[in-house]
Amino acid sequence: MKKSGKFLAIATAFTLVSFSGFAQMASANKAKHNSGTHKEMSKEKGVMVGGALMVPSKNIVENALGSKDHTTLVAAVKAGGLVETLMGAGPFTVFAPTNDAFNQLPAGTVETLVKPENKEKLVSILTYHVVPGRLQAKDLKNGQTLKTVNGETLTVTRKGNSVMINGATVAIADVISSNGVTHVIDKVVLPGM
Repeated sequence: MKKSGKFLAIATAFTLVSFSGFAQMASANKAKHNSGTHKEMSKEKGVMVGGALMVPSKNIVENALGSKDHTTLVAAVKAGGLVETLMGAGPFTVFAPTNDAFNQLPAGTVETLVKPENKEKLVSILTYHVVPGRLQAKDLKNGQTLKTVNGETLTVTRKGNSVMINGATVAIADVISSNGVTHVIDKVVLPGM
């Protein structure tokens, strides 16, 4: 799907704003993660997402900041005022749509949702992608329903090693963070559908 010039300009602006805001918030938590030496940190195992290594010593937000595939999600989380929540103790399970997933929404949807007057709707959609607790792929069973933070449910579909959440395919599973786990999905799931 081709992006309009207007969409690119708005998305870029939101990305720049969100990265600077996230960087300031993440730096407050950075000290606790820097207790080990650089050499020890480089040995930490993780999962590559969007060109960055996601590691268990960072929280969900700190890991998401590194992914070039999740800049729209990061901007939406910032606009929804959910940064501090997702940097909290949790644990949380987050089903994280990629930029391409957001691009599948009708033209203008993202720009409309991030406006201050639509914050309640944005928060409802974002919290529909978050489940309390730490659920790894092995914990997700076919037909299982998951109660989300927004109060509605998601349905798990398993076919062999493939896992789907309300029709969205889990492209990268088990991205472990200090306060939960993230599963990268290929579609934005919408509440009430």
